[in-house]
Amino acid sequence: MVDITHKKNTLRIAKAEAIVNVSSKATIEAVNNKTVPKGDVFEISRAAGLLGVKKTPELLPDCHPVPIEYTNFEFEIDGLEIKISCTLKTIYKTGIEVEAMHGASVVALNIYDMLKPIDKGVEILNIRLVSKKGGKSDRHKVKAILSSAVIVCSDSISKGTNVDRAGKEVIKKLEKWNLSVNDYRVIPDEINQIQKQLKKQIEEKTSLIVFVGGTGLSPRDTTPEAISPLIQKRIPGMEEAIRKYGQDRTPYAALSRCIVGMINSSLVMTLPGSTKGAVESLNAVFPESFHLFDIIKGVQHKKNV
Repeated sequence: MVDITHKKNTLRIAKAEAIVNVSSKATIEAVNNKTVPKGDVFEISRAAGLLGVKKTPELLPDCHPVPIEYTNFEFEIDGLEIKISCTLKTIYKTGIEVEAMHGASVVALNIYDMLKPIDKGVEILNIRLVSKKGGKSDRHKVKAILSSAVIVCSDSISKGTNVDRAGKEVIKKLEKWNLSVNDYRVIPDEINQIQKQLKKQIEEKTSLIVFVGGTGLSPRDTTPEAISPLIQKRIPGMEEAIRKYGQDRTPYAALSRCIVGMINSSLVMTLPGSTKGAVESLNAVFPESFHLFDIIKGVQHKKNV
C-alpha cells in the first residue's frame, strides 16, 4: 500500500451513486409495497451496503483500512430507475471515495439479486463518484506572493565540522510547495546572531522565516530564547500541531521546544535540528497554514458554507 504516514487526519466525505434500471412498473410496485419474495429490498440492500463498505480493504489490495464513522444510503425512484446514494464520513489520513463507490455497487448488486426472480430485465446502469471532500481537494490556493528564508543555527555546521542536511531538506520542502527561498545561511548558536538575522528578515519583509536547530535542551540550544522576546503574536495551535504530529511518530518529539508566531506580517518558526524532525514539523502545519498569509494580507477568499 502507498505510504500515508506523513499525512494528517482531516474530515473526509465521499458520496457515490449507482443506478439500477428495471423493466416494468410492476417491479417498482413490488419494491414499494414490500412484496418482493426475498424481502424488503431497500432494508436488506442497506445492510448489504454496510458490509460492502466495511469489507472494501479486504477485497481491494491497495485500499487502506479506514475507520468509517458515518454511512448513509438513500434510495430514489424515478420511473423505472432506482437511484442509490451512498455517503460516507471519516476523520483520517486518506480518502474514502472507493469505499463509497463499493458500498453503492454492493447495494446495486443486492437489488439486482433480489429482483431477478421477478424481473429478468434488471440492469445496473452506472456507478460513479458524485463528490469528495477533504485532503488535497480542499486545500486553499494561496494568492499572496510569498518569500522565505531558512537559517540554520548550529555551532558545528558554522565551524565546518558538520554538514547541514536539515536546512537543505527544509528548502526542498518549501520549493515543492512553490515557495521561493530568498535567503539561506548557517550561524552559530548565539542569541545575538539569531536575533540579528531575524531582525534582518523582518526588515526585508520576508513572509516565512524558518530557524532550524537549537530547539532542544542542551546548554547551547538557545533559539527559542532568542526568538521569543521578539514575537508579537504566538500561534499556539501551530506549535501544538507540530508537537502532536511529532509525538505520533516518536516520543522524543515532546522534548522539542518549537515556537511559532508573527512579527508584523512575517511568520517565524523554529524547527528541530534533525532532518526528520524539521521536515515532519513542516508537514504538520503546511501547506494548509499558508492560508494565513492571505488572511493577513487581506486577500479576498470564499468562505466555507
